[in-house]
Amino acid sequence: MHAPFVASLRDAAHPLVGAPHDFDPLVSLIGDARFVLIGEASHGTHEFYRIRAEITKRLVREKGFSSVAVEADWPDAYRVNRYVRGGGRAAGAEGDADAAESLEGFRRFPQWMWRNADVLDFVGWLRSHNDGLPEAGRVGFYGLDLYSLHASIEAVLRYLRVVDPDAARRAQLRYACFEQFGADPQAYGYGAGLGLAPSCEAAVVEQLAELRRSAADYARRDGRVAADDLFFAEQNARLVKNAEHYYRAMFGSRVASWNLRDRHMFETLDALVGFHAARGRREKVVVWAHNSHLGDARATELGAGGELNVGQLVRQHYGGDTRLVGFLTHEGTVTAASDWDEPAERKVVRPALPGSYEALFHETGLPNFLVDLTTAGPMVTGLGQPRLERAIGVIYRPETERASHYFHAVLPRQFDAVLYYGRTRAVEPLEQTGLWERGEVAETFPTAL
Repeated sequence: MHAPFVASLRDAAHPLVGAPHDFDPLVSLIGDARFVLIGEASHGTHEFYRIRAEITKRLVREKGFSSVAVEADWPDAYRVNRYVRGGGRAAGAEGDADAAESLEGFRRFPQWMWRNADVLDFVGWLRSHNDGLPEAGRVGFYGLDLYSLHASIEAVLRYLRVVDPDAARRAQLRYACFEQFGADPQAYGYGAGLGLAPSCEAAVVEQLAELRRSAADYARRDGRVAADDLFFAEQNARLVKNAEHYYRAMFGSRVASWNLRDRHMFETLDALVGFHAARGRREKVVVWAHNSHLGDARATELGAGGELNVGQLVRQHYGGDTRLVGFLTHEGTVTAASDWDEPAERKVVRPALPGSYEALFHETGLPNFLVDLTTAGPMVTGLGQPRLERAIGVIYRPETERASHYFHAVLPRQFDAVLYYGRTRAVEPLEQTGLWERGEVAETFPTAL
């Protein structure tokens, strides 16, 4: 049934064979864009991490990209940023000795998202690239996410203890509102979100407002604390405010909590651009996150249900300066958990469902290829019909795959380009448990029976 269209797709595809010129068409498509958002169809696939890093290296070397912003917690990623830029961990702290040590902040679930072999290699490359460059020319590494409520509170307090001990004491009193709920922010969200406990909203808003009022004064201080530290602290205070709202919203509308999180990630990206612009640097940013965050939500059934995402917001705000790039796979293995906070496993990815984009790409017979979705023609027209698309996050449940991991999308409206790797393998965590090492035995593939 798909034979004529599959032939046109195969003709339009640019094979990816591991050659230096593999990504030339993508680099050409990116052109002078300042924002390149590179997604992933899972949070645990080696090829997505490795190839995304290779594309990013080219953008840094050939296009002058100056920041990598990722779906990770702000304080943990900022520790990596200090390492790759050759600085200390924080005001008054010693720097990390190597790339592996700089990643030690990523300790909460899912650790393997950033504590994996491919990220370790990229962080090492970024440090080597920056060595010898002037401070203004070094490439940074930043986190966009908002799950670090308690770590961000501690970061704000550490900063204020250096620059303004009285303000630090006031901040500690405000943030003490969370102490009755322990270390689990979801416990706070449950209590405050359902009206079973007092909300900390007023306290976190007041703290952010005070820090912003004092920012000019702190910036005029005698140089004990760099401008980077003030920016780091302010973003942590803003994160605490948004995280407080997010955890309360989790126990209400799923759409509302999703939108709050993606708005926060977009605002963090925008703040990063503004921070560097104020210092005379025209930022060019590569963003790494899941396809569901970076493919334009308006092209999906999730968008039709009211969800927005980072890709949509960046397109709306920065227009033609934006390129959205996605990844797809048909089968293989993936690092994922069976439930939240459970250990990482190496799981078999089932062959894509009939009627999905992944299954259609598999029909071409090409193992790996790139398609440009911006040029009108029969291939793009054919891909413009809504189809199923797979999304594997940090949890993979193959037994309920259709309900758990598929949604309808219109690929040419969702992305400007897609890279397809037909058979992929699991990303390697830096800490490999016995459960991950055993994995799912190959003899059971693809049924896993």
